[in-house]
Amino acid sequence: MSANQNTLHIALIGFGEVGRRFADDLVGAPGLSLSTFDILHNDASRRDDYERAAAARKVATRDSAKSACEGAHLVISAVTAAAAEDVAAVAAGFLKHGQIFFDVNSAAPSTNRRASAHLLKSNVDYVEGAVMAPVKKPGIRVPILAGGGRAAEVAERLNPFGFQITPISPEIGHASATKLCRSIIIKGLEALMVDCTRASEHFDVKQNVFASLGETFPSIDWHALSEDMKERVATHGKRRSEEMREAGEMLADAGLDAELALAVANAQARGVKRNG
Repeated sequence: MSANQNTLHIALIGFGEVGRRFADDLVGAPGLSLSTFDILHNDASRRDDYERAAAARKVATRDSAKSACEGAHLVISAVTAAAAEDVAAVAAGFLKHGQIFFDVNSAAPSTNRRASAHLLKSNVDYVEGAVMAPVKKPGIRVPILAGGGRAAEVAERLNPFGFQITPISPEIGHASATKLCRSIIIKGLEALMVDCTRASEHFDVKQNVFASLGETFPSIDWHALSEDMKERVATHGKRRSEEMREAGEMLADAGLDAELALAVANAQARGVKRNG
């Protein structure tokens, strides 16, 4: 653990949108130190941008995840849903007893339980964090539901810095299920909106379609919603597609039909290709 017990050392595994946005809000916070490792370090064409982004936020880059996590009290995994379990499995090989692995990836309850099992073998505590809204605007103030035996401790340590973490269960799976059930609606609406807009533009009927929708749902600005959701899918569709595949796994594990969730996953992936 860190030699200075008055300083909270956080290791960020993954320094993409979430990691950088969190670091934006934590720059210069007293009593806090940050280190990071991202696979971008291994990509010669992208390494310089990654290191500049970290330096600008006063985050120390390391040449491996193991090095980044040395002495860390909390390890925040902010990679992708597809990589979440693999990252936890690798981390189990070097994390020490007492460290907390805080997983904020949008993964299925079953994925998180497997990730937790990897770490449990090494006597390392796992806490799942379900991020309940886009991170871009609120940053660390985005609502996060936490689950796991040390979820309350994670909240106690991070909330004084501005995080909005609410422990909801000592069991792994409740927070992630809440997140992914919500995602079925949010990511599904995005996919529907993109397809509706594309079709209505093709037939030159968008004004009439949106006017009709406005009569049915007068509180919604359909033109603004259309542009917003198109941008979300174009920019984040790959990550959202992975999230919806996790939602499909969650439904299948429960004996429920995953067909719609997987169709949304495919639509999100198509949106990136067409709009990217």
